[in-house]
Amino acid sequence: MNRDISNHIKSCIRCNQNNPIRRKPDGHLEPIKPSKGVWQLLSTDFHGPIAPTSRRGNKYIISINNVLSKCVIVKATRDCTASTAAQFLQEVICKYGTPKCILTDNGTHFTSAMINQLFQCLGITHLNSTPYHPQTNGRIERFNGTMDAKIAASSNQHRSDWDEQIPFAIFNYNTTSHSTTKIIPFELMLGR
Repeated sequence: MNRDISNHIKSCIRCNQNNPIRRKPDGHLEPIKPSKGVWQLLSTDFHGPIAPTSRRGNKYIISINNVLSKCVIVKATRDCTASTAAQFLQEVICKYGTPKCILTDNGTHFTSAMINQLFQCLGITHLNSTPYHPQTNGRIERFNGTMDAKIAASSNQHRSDWDEQIPFAIFNYNTTSHSTTKIIPFELMLGR
């Protein structure tokens, strides 16, 4: 009976005309060109809030994934603001160099004037993922799940030290052969 009612409502012209669609429309999909070299295309994202808040007061993780090598750089943060993102990006760029492109989601922390100005000053092309289509930035989203599992496995019983486990989890990830490339990410990234 429920199915009959549901089918009747779906086929009712008057119901369809008077009930607005509350779901946002899918964004327009645009292909992202593959990376032609190491450190050419990066993918970045915030992950969290992570419960519980760590003893150091961290609630989020910001990650950068080198799309070609699969090498990741991660940092625990107290917030997910544009200022935090800009500071992290500056630290990474000063250590590893300037990439050609960075792919982010459409969160306000990545669409702010501060981030746009940083990218413009450094000559970085900012690629935004398609709205309401997280698969565009799927590499980093998939990594977030892997990261959660590694941190949970090595944290204390209360998970209050999860941020202290990040260096070990990242070292493990970057020194293990990747299932896609069949190569260790550090080898592709650093040549050793």
